[in-house]
Amino acid sequence: MSCRVGVAGVNGRMGRVLVEATVQHAECTLGAALVRPGSAALGQDAGLIAGIGTLHCPVRDDLSSACADFDVLIDFTSIEATLNNLAVCREAGRAMVIGTTGFSPEQKALLQDAARDVPIVFAPNMSIGVNVLQRVLAQTAALLGEGYDVEIIEAHHRHKVDAPSGTALRLGEVVAKAYGRDLSEVAIYGREGHTGARDAQTIGFSTIRGGDVVGDHTVLFAGIGERIELTHKASSRMTFAQGAVRAARWLMDQRPGMYDMTDVLGLK
Repeated sequence: MSCRVGVAGVNGRMGRVLVEATVQHAECTLGAALVRPGSAALGQDAGLIAGIGTLHCPVRDDLSSACADFDVLIDFTSIEATLNNLAVCREAGRAMVIGTTGFSPEQKALLQDAARDVPIVFAPNMSIGVNVLQRVLAQTAALLGEGYDVEIIEAHHRHKVDAPSGTALRLGEVVAKAYGRDLSEVAIYGREGHTGARDAQTIGFSTIRGGDVVGDHTVLFAGIGERIELTHKASSRMTFAQGAVRAARWLMDQRPGMYDMTDVLGLK
């Protein structure tokens, strides 16, 4: 069964790639292309905005009226827009793939609540490689055991508004869980001045913002006399878009609930 996909924010960097990835998927079609009210892209053809030719899918700004034309909405927009779209999709019984990052614990609880009524895939990173990396990280931490200091370094383009990235935080959660720690208690997000010796239980985060870096993540296990570095580098947003479209098709066969990419990829 073909999955009709709705894409939110089709005039954005990620939105344009999502349109292209949807068209490329053999079991998906672009059912609706959405933008915020008043956008200059309103009424234009989504394919022309994405640079892939005419798709005869005009851009709209009213999600409620568009719900009849898609089965799953893919949303990589902003926190406020995503939460607004979630409310509409929940009311209409439409599934969602959410790649927006930076949600507070309270806002994540809203996603969990909506998942009682509609199926949702929520993941800070939709790439297959990053999700495989999570599995490898858990195994690495378990095999190494204590005695290794953990640092997470991430780099993104100058336009990214949240830090550390949602992916970096997720990688930190994976490592913390493997060591039996609570990330909220051991995370260090910056160092300056006289900090004293490093607490062996902490997990450090370093953030780089600049240029057009799509997304680089390195997890460093530093021991005495040796280091292990596990790195994932994304060179194109297409890797995230293809994962999101794959998740959208997967959701067609799922009951209401909160899922992530490890569910989609069968890594659990």
